[in-house]
Amino acid sequence: MATTSHRTDGFGESVIRRMTRVANASGAINLSQGYPDFDPPEALTRALAKVAGTGPHQYAVTWGAPEFRRALADKQRAFMGVPIDPDENVVVTCGSTEAMMAAIMAVVNPGDKVVVFSPFYENYGADAVLAGATPIYVSLSPADFSFEAKALREAFEERPKALILCNPGNPSGKVFTREELTLIAALAEEFDAWVITDEVYEHIVYAPRRHLYIASLPGMWERTLSCSSLSKTYSITGWRLGYVIGPKAAIDAAKKVHDFLTVGAASPLQEAAVVALRFPPSYYDELVAQYSRRREVFLSALDRAGLRSTRPEGAYYVMTDISEFDPDDDTRFCEWMAEKVGVAAVPGSSFFREPVTHLIRFHFAKKEATLLEAGERLQSLRSIWAQSGYVRGRASGSRAR
Repeated sequence: MATTSHRTDGFGESVIRRMTRVANASGAINLSQGYPDFDPPEALTRALAKVAGTGPHQYAVTWGAPEFRRALADKQRAFMGVPIDPDENVVVTCGSTEAMMAAIMAVVNPGDKVVVFSPFYENYGADAVLAGATPIYVSLSPADFSFEAKALREAFEERPKALILCNPGNPSGKVFTREELTLIAALAEEFDAWVITDEVYEHIVYAPRRHLYIASLPGMWERTLSCSSLSKTYSITGWRLGYVIGPKAAIDAAKKVHDFLTVGAASPLQEAAVVALRFPPSYYDELVAQYSRRREVFLSALDRAGLRSTRPEGAYYVMTDISEFDPDDDTRFCEWMAEKVGVAAVPGSSFFREPVTHLIRFHFAKKEATLLEAGERLQSLRSIWAQSGYVRGRASGSRAR
């Protein structure tokens, strides 16, 4: 029988997406996979309804519909503070997942090394492997998700071709400081490496933190590929509209990769999304205000449940400590919690290169009523755990909630 390729031998199923299926089967509140339970802005849905009748319904230009690229370049130029030409510096992709893959394959050769901070969004290691590269992991402290300058330098001394930077961080909620970004930039310049960013939470940053685009630092425009999407900013994760922004030579390479990966992003959705890219600055202020309220609601709910959690500086994830439940298998614990308690989370081990099993990730991109209900269910976590027969290495069966 013919065999499959070895490049996927080390891959497992996406733990995040699997936990959504566990949540659906258990009737649990899904605080695992990060998507909202509320609608996008009304202006967007009206625009989509109009496009359904008027089109376009055929291929757009492979690297993005011209009006979409113009609107995107105008918006990002204002926020990033860098010169962006919509024809030379932008390629539109099928979500930020493809944007990251296209960016990596555009600048990384088989046999190269890529620096990845741990914890990390689960795709990054797989992206490097699919590109034929070897990941070099640099630990972020689970206490505050800071990194040691010495450890990062040692990673660069292995001569990586690129560093992957998720800022604001998923799952950590970390917002990298100017000092940290300046250090990363200095090492990238010293060792002639690229920085490939994942900035999908760029507009969800909580005071007093502010998001700084590393591409805007001196000398970094020429060696940064900035990846992001419209998914989180406009609550349209299913539209799959992402992009890569960077210097012309690298974008030309990313366009080639994108062309052969997916041909192009959906043209009707690009047409409808132009209205969102033209939103005034007040939209982004209100977005932060809304997520700030949700953050406080959910953190207060976790406090009432007696669960210790980190306070995210950006994005909409909370890492929560489950050490008291003695978890030697956090995946099994999360499955048990979804079934017995009715709240689904992601096991932290899926984000860490290190052997971490005492953290789980919740998200709070939900209506406040949903978050309050999840908090009420979590208040019963200890009593259900004590009564359920849950022991290390085994959990008793039960009927789905």
